[in-house]
Amino acid sequence: MASKDVPFGIDFGGTGIKGAPVDLESGDFAGQRVRFKTPSPSTPERVSEVFVELLAAFPDSAGPVGVTVPGVVRHGVVSSAANIDKAWIGTDADALFTKATGRDVHVVNDADAAGLAEVRYGAAAGRGGLVIVTTLGTGIGSALVHEGVLVPNAELGHLEIDGHDAESRAANSAREAEDLGMEEWAKRLNRYYRTLEMLFSPDLFVVGGGISKRSEEFLPLLDLDTEIVPATLRNKAGVVGAALYAADARG
Repeated sequence: MASKDVPFGIDFGGTGIKGAPVDLESGDFAGQRVRFKTPSPSTPERVSEVFVELLAAFPDSAGPVGVTVPGVVRHGVVSSAANIDKAWIGTDADALFTKATGRDVHVVNDADAAGLAEVRYGAAAGRGGLVIVTTLGTGIGSALVHEGVLVPNAELGHLEIDGHDAESRAANSAREAEDLGMEEWAKRLNRYYRTLEMLFSPDLFVVGGGISKRSEEFLPLLDLDTEIVPATLRNKAGVVGAALYAADARG
């Protein structure tokens, strides 16, 4: 059973809400992960009710709570809503969840949470400089982490490249929709990551998302100056990163 002060991470997505206490020394769950279906409609009030029920499954947990949101988050306020109810836009999620749960809650963009987790415990652990973590899925999520410090809400999937929104051509969903072979898709990825190199001169790229399990099929096809490696935490990254963010926010 997790100790009372262990932070708790909740990964809130369009289809599921997952949560677990997290051991920040190991970067792993400190208890059994619990999953609930995301309510429909996924309004702030209904999601708050699920969070209360989820946390009730861990009566010994009293530490800070971190929550990922699939949208831009500024100082706890959600300002975009991808795959969740539009009522989230403008919602002070930190205040809402803190009041609903009676816990110290801190909200973070989902890609940012995954980025923090990969830098602290995953593929970028022990690496200095600028790390760019990207998740290739329906869109392209991204996180910029410099010397372990997050630069929040880096929506690098929406860069305009060759007249197109980058993720509309380079996300895994584009590969699937257009039935692209790995070599053809890799050309698009190469153009995308070359653009990130030009703009940011990173020290390391980390590639996440479900397709990262097949990284050996496409990463060797890329011709970049920057080292690029697959993410390692995968579906744990959101929960772990959220808990880490909450602990850091509390100080």
